[in-house]
Amino acid sequence: MARHRKFFDPNNENPFEISRSKVENFVRCPACFWLDKVKGIKFPSMPPFNINSNTDKLLKRDFDAVRGIKTHPILEKNGLGHLIPFKHDDLDKWTSSLHFGAKGYFHSVHEETNILLGGGLDDVLINEHTGELHIVDFKSTSNQSKEPKPVNLYGDWKMSYKRQMDMYIWIMRRLGFEVNKIGYFIYVDGLHVGINGMIDIDPSMATMKFSTSVLPYESNTDWIEPTLFKIKRLLHQDNCPEHNVDCEQGNFLRQVNQMMANA
Repeated sequence: MARHRKFFDPNNENPFEISRSKVENFVRCPACFWLDKVKGIKFPSMPPFNINSNTDKLLKRDFDAVRGIKTHPILEKNGLGHLIPFKHDDLDKWTSSLHFGAKGYFHSVHEETNILLGGGLDDVLINEHTGELHIVDFKSTSNQSKEPKPVNLYGDWKMSYKRQMDMYIWIMRRLGFEVNKIGYFIYVDGLHVGINGMIDIDPSMATMKFSTSVLPYESNTDWIEPTLFKIKRLLHQDNCPEHNVDCEQGNFLRQVNQMMANA
């Protein structure tokens, strides 16, 4: 049978492919997840964050330059000189989120629910002392405050970053690797305070300065398996659940229904 993806088919016995971003959608609002994966209703998409994607590519090239050979200066500066960018034949596949469900890519089947969970990670480090792996996630931002504060991992919306890291550590362990519970977020933060401009001496070029941070995160994968069981039950549910109270789509629908009721 064909791969089981996009929309859930109860008659397809192949593992149902769900990306880590779809698990995040479920956590945020089961109703939106159900409408997407069971009924095939697509919500308006966000424009691509091309600059963020480009910083990811460039940071990966920074690590590629020393992969399997030595640590990188940003790791050395942050007291992590014992960590080296991990060299593996499947790394390019692991970093490809578009094809995560194909053979050899970054995924794992949870047999109890027949769900194939996967995605595309950013990078992996190996501890030369212990042999353990550490998952790395690249992030880019720009603090627009007049008095910018250092980047941190606090705030409700950054919980999705942490859940992403949890899932990648869970998958990597199920692929048979020894993975440390500590993952690292490597941030580049676009600067503006004290910066006079960005046009180079050659006016056909421009340069933006970034500050860098390496933020450790202690993962928690305990929530993943119970969540997969909840997703499985929801996929077989005939009726749409209620939208979460803070769901933008749900609040929009509630406002529309209220307006129609008052018309």
